[in-house]
Amino acid sequence: MQTYLAIDLGAESGRVIAGLWNGNIMRLEEIHRFPNGPVAIDDSLRWDVLRLWSEVQNGLALAAKKFGKSIVSVGADTWGVDFVLLTRQGELLGQPYHYRDARTNGVMEKAFRKVPRADIFAQTGLQFMQLNTLFQLLALKERAPELLDLADSLLFMPDFIHWALCGSRLAEFTIASTSQCLNPTSRNWAVPLLKQFGLPPSIFPKIAPPGATLGQLRPELITRTGLGPVRVIAPPSHDTASAVAGVPSANSGKANWAYLSSGTWSLMGVEVAKASLSPRTQELNLTNEGGLDGTYRLLKNIMGLWLIQQCKRSFDARGKSYDYKELARLAAKAPPCAHWLTRMTGGSLIRRTCQRPSRISVGKPRSRCQKPKGN
Repeated sequence: MQTYLAIDLGAESGRVIAGLWNGNIMRLEEIHRFPNGPVAIDDSLRWDVLRLWSEVQNGLALAAKKFGKSIVSVGADTWGVDFVLLTRQGELLGQPYHYRDARTNGVMEKAFRKVPRADIFAQTGLQFMQLNTLFQLLALKERAPELLDLADSLLFMPDFIHWALCGSRLAEFTIASTSQCLNPTSRNWAVPLLKQFGLPPSIFPKIAPPGATLGQLRPELITRTGLGPVRVIAPPSHDTASAVAGVPSANSGKANWAYLSSGTWSLMGVEVAKASLSPRTQELNLTNEGGLDGTYRLLKNIMGLWLIQQCKRSFDARGKSYDYKELARLAAKAPPCAHWLTRMTGGSLIRRTCQRPSRISVGKPRSRCQKPKGN
């Protein structure tokens, strides 16, 4: 039997998973699960990457005890867009920002005054969301330009984990494609665009394809975890790219099937052979993200399970701790349409409560609704 370790980091939790291959069947076994989430400090939201890395090491040590010399390789996937800045000596420059941090509010509009929206799309093929790496970098350039001056490498979250594992400073293709800094035609960094915005192209590392061997575990990590000198392999490092790669279809890149991948976000799309850069694609605000075997995922970000996660977070804070199974049971018992979630404004959810919740059709409320006094 051969064992392949996967480090899967999501916006709410992380896992170390063992893939057990007996030559005929792959079986997955969860080794270690741990919580994740934004950390508020001052007026910002950050990721606690050092704690995440500590939990990853705990998972690797547990895997070493259980599977020993059968472990062949390890690789990581995470959510997209967020990044760590490193100096040449390997020092972290600040605690990395969470994609929901408010510092990017209004940054897109400023960017469009410098480079038109259509020009940005033509060079990147990505949907416009203020959380994209491009706009995060522009916000950083405005607020703390000295960090960019000190940076030697920009590493996306899975690339940072790979650096911690083996010292590699490479950007895996699928995660790089979420940044709005990559040209989907050349499959390399959109250097002319970066220069137009005054961003340093030198901090963007060489791009590696999914499946690339990045190195072997650091010697000190072998000592701490009990693992052998296993290889570090870059999977499709964006979690959606890995999810779509796992779809059992023989028609890779032919767009004759669609997928819905649900987590904190839901993503719906198709797999295509090359990026779609048409005016209609831009008009619909669709995105082109890299996939396995040179494909692209033409997709749309839509609301996922974030609302449910926030409800759970609120209940937990009030001392009413429910797991998701219990929340699903309570939701099934609740009267339909008792509350209308109408819009987000300034980071706050505006809720409208219906006085007569029964028999309300979605989009055509038949009862009077009043806005509550608070958000």
